[in-house]
Amino acid sequence: MLGKSRPETHITPAEAENLSGLFFERVQRTPDRPAYRYYDAARENWETLSWREAGNLAARWQAALAGEKLQPGDRVALMLQNCPEWVMFDQAALANGLVVVPLYTQDRAENVAYILKDANVKLLLLGGQEHWDALQPVHAQLGFIKRIVTLEHVDTVGDLDPPLVSAGAWLPDDAQLQRSRIEPDTLATIVYTSGTTGRPKGVMLSHTNILWNAARSLQMVKCGDDEVFLSFLPLSHMLERTAGYYLPIILGATVAYNRSIPQLAEDLLVIRPSIIISVPRIFERVYNKIQLGLEDKSPLARKLFALAVEVGWTRFLYQQGRGRWHPRLLLWPLLKALVAGKVVAKLGGRLHIAVVGGAPLPGGVARLFLGLGLPLIQGYGLTETGPVISVNRIEDNDPASAGCLLQDVEVRIGEQDELLVRSPGVMLGYWNNDSATLDMIDSDGWLHTGDKGCLRDGHIYITGRLKEILVLANGEKVPPADMEMAICMDSLFEQVMVIGDNRPYLSALAVLNPEQWRTLASGLRLDPDDPHACQHRQINEIVRERIAKRLGSFPGYAQIRAVHCQLQPWSIEDGLMTPTLKLKREQIYRRYQDVIEQLYAGH
Repeated sequence: MLGKSRPETHITPAEAENLSGLFFERVQRTPDRPAYRYYDAARENWETLSWREAGNLAARWQAALAGEKLQPGDRVALMLQNCPEWVMFDQAALANGLVVVPLYTQDRAENVAYILKDANVKLLLLGGQEHWDALQPVHAQLGFIKRIVTLEHVDTVGDLDPPLVSAGAWLPDDAQLQRSRIEPDTLATIVYTSGTTGRPKGVMLSHTNILWNAARSLQMVKCGDDEVFLSFLPLSHMLERTAGYYLPIILGATVAYNRSIPQLAEDLLVIRPSIIISVPRIFERVYNKIQLGLEDKSPLARKLFALAVEVGWTRFLYQQGRGRWHPRLLLWPLLKALVAGKVVAKLGGRLHIAVVGGAPLPGGVARLFLGLGLPLIQGYGLTETGPVISVNRIEDNDPASAGCLLQDVEVRIGEQDELLVRSPGVMLGYWNNDSATLDMIDSDGWLHTGDKGCLRDGHIYITGRLKEILVLANGEKVPPADMEMAICMDSLFEQVMVIGDNRPYLSALAVLNPEQWRTLASGLRLDPDDPHACQHRQINEIVRERIAKRLGSFPGYAQIRAVHCQLQPWSIEDGLMTPTLKLKREQIYRRYQDVIEQLYAGH
């Protein structure tokens, strides 16, 4: 049975000693069990690696890195899609005492160059031609790197400095996996936060920081060694790395790597995972697709769907002890068969835990999926805390909260209701940035999260961000992120940024959903292929009306009076989104300054 725990197969932090010791111990304990599944494009088939095979591969990477004469503490970086080789390189580097610097594959070249230089990276692992080409604008700035290794062959032109080699030629044919005896408090990785303002900061995390966090997170959920994780968040994101990579090693569970986000729906059906780890945006997109699909259904079908969610939500509250039994719960078996079960089946049909973190999940989205019977739990944390601070339990799941504290985590509420955290997961500091470290961690060891919150009934509730508050010219304060989240619950909107700091009223920049836009434009006899048509007066009126409906629960002064619509989405590549898909507000503001001034013309 999925989720059945066998503690004797779990590896404790004391047994592991460090992150590479964790992997070594797992290979020794369960060598024949499945470790990783991946899609082999050449064979057009899903392949499985056992722990023994994974250990043999990691040993070859260990030997190859040892041949580079790198010193303990030297930094090595990797820029790969999620795959077994990501794990093998990471484990090999950690075992050799090296410090791993993960990079986002979609990050901008100049940002990657800054990180590589700031960390003084000695060796870089790339995926293939796409990643090689992406770095060409900054290649001349990378002379400090001693070697670049690529998983796949790449075509190059001209002199190569730093030297380039393919992994096939670089890796030895055979090697013996070596166990590391590195002290647990040694620096393991530098993870650069994808800041929405300014240059990214390098978060220094030790083996203990991460190993403790993974083990304590596992106490909050019931998992067994028969779990199958589907990995689709980038491994450069600490939530995926800790909970979707190191935690499964503790369990001895299997991790399958999603081919790509566009293929996620298909991979869910093929892999049929028991656990997924996600950010809210994935569920928001599924939610919007469901809403769009319902528009084409009959009134009866829409009513049946709404009834299923309503009854399912009542059932969820009753199971949680926060609601009473109601006679309509007798309808659940039928509604599950007709509606809820079909939706859950599209996620593979075996999910017993869906963890969501990285940002707040809109209440309506949580209600829909929980109402349909998806076991969805939210958590909270920061890269700087390893990352998990709190997470809901399946049996004590309040979707309005950020969950219960992990064991050994201390929290107190500071000035302006700021959430302060102290735990074994708190980072060693920021790399090469003592002043930022002192700003983040005070003399008593409390890490200042920048989030406003409160503690109630054993749960953390995040109430806002200290720095993400707009103050209107009349002194009224509004939370833009909350408003943007509410607006994006309407499937017409793909992205939204609310503006109004020191302004007389609020306005918004809105990116429209392409499918919804075509339907709307055709209905008004506008050319959907004309990029300027979305700024038509009729469209503007409709957009403001739809936004107003979404903001009905906000105070009267928190309403949008002017909107600029566009079809071109903001992206990581154009520098307007972080690799974790957060808005870079200052950059967007600067890019659209003339447009914004027009929204306030005459006021």
